[in-house]
Amino acid sequence: MANIVDTAVSAGSFNTLVAAVKAAGLVDTLKGTGPFTVFAPTDDAFAKLPAGTVDALLKDVPKLKKILTYHVVSGKVMAADVTKMTSATTVEGSDVKIDASKGVKINDSTVTTADVAADNGVIHIIDTVLIPA
Repeated sequence: MANIVDTAVSAGSFNTLVAAVKAAGLVDTLKGTGPFTVFAPTDDAFAKLPAGTVDALLKDVPKLKKILTYHVVSGKVMAADVTKMTSATTVEGSDVKIDASKGVKINDSTVTTADVAADNGVIHIIDTVLIPA
């Protein structure tokens, strides 16, 4: 298995996320021992943001870091665990809402693929970028 960053790179649908992680200086962290649970937005999820948002974030490292760490929960939280939760505290410090009544939603984002294993945690693929309040 590979770490979270290498797993995302090899998947091929997280180019924007990987570029953002690099720009924010979080590669070494997410390659670390963890474990981490990452709610990973696809390139299509980033494409839903208003025009120019991604470019602006890549230039605003503190804001970019805040958004990216809002997608990460400490520990390895598998789908079976997520379905029993109503919220989770992110590395950023805020909570995300979890609704498992019809599939699994993290705030307003739907988990499209769960339990993508990495050697330092797990990735759950989501269809919308999570933005902290």
